[in-house]
This record gives sequence, C-alpha cells and structure tokens, in this order.
Amino acid sequence: MAMADTEDGSGVSGGGADHTAGASGGGAGPAGGGGRSFGGIRFGKVSGSAIGIGDHIHMVNGRQGDVPCDPAYQELLEAVRQLAEDLRRVVPSPEVGALSDELDQTQDEIQRTGRAGAGRLARIRVMLQDASAGIGMLASGVAVGQAVGALLGG
Repeated sequence: MAMADTEDGSGVSGGGADHTAGASGGGAGPAGGGGRSFGGIRFGKVSGSAIGIGDHIHMVNGRQGDVPCDPAYQELLEAVRQLAEDLRRVVPSPEVGALSDELDQTQDEIQRTGRAGAGRLARIRVMLQDASAGIGMLASGVAVGQAVGALLGG
C-alpha cells in the first residue's frame, strides 16, 4: 500500500475534509468526504512517497539504480570495478577472495547510497595490504589504494 503527501502537504489526512481516495478496500468514508477509512487510519490522495503497514515490511521509496555521487566516490567506484575485474584473473587465495567480496559490497554500497562508509574504506585498506603479495603488480590495486587514501585522509 502506498501513501504520499496529501494536498495540504501533511502526508496523512487528519481532521477536516478528506481528499480523493487512492486506496482500495473496505471501510466507508465519512459522510460527504472522498477518502476511505480503515480502522482509525484515513487514506487520502496519494502520490510521490510510500508507507508500509504490517509485520515484516521492507519499503524502498526512491529511485532504483545508481545514485549520483561525489567525484571522489565515483573515482573509487571505477577503481573498485577495475580491481574486481582484475582479481578474477589472479591466483585465488583467501586474502584475494576476502578482498573480492569486500569490493563487491563496496560497489553495491556506492551505487545505492552514493558513498562508502569509513569503516568499509578502512577494511579495504587493510585487505589491500593483506592481499598485496597476490595483487602487488596490479595497477588497479594501486588506484583503489590511492582513492581510499584520499577519502580517508592519508
């Protein structure tokens, strides 16, 4: 069920005149009003946002896909993509596998939020050091290290 701002901008119809019903289902609207009542909740005209009611709800309201990000995070994202691709061609090791997993999660986080948290960046820095024997010759590994260093301040 989705709900958004009402014509008065409040998001939920309260007292006063109801707006056009945007929900379907039971419950009769108040006399003379256009909205529908469900228990103690009244739904009016809905557009532009969402609300969830009930157990085990997972709501996502917003554009799905890549989120615009700061140029420094865009640079990191490109370097992470390149390193993740390069890691598919190196000899597997536990350190390389852990780094690859962290890079996948970092790419996802940047695409969803437009940034990566400081904790994630610090983990990547450590994992790059741990996997340096297997990836030391990869220019993409150096690029990720430089981008992380710039974002963490050193």
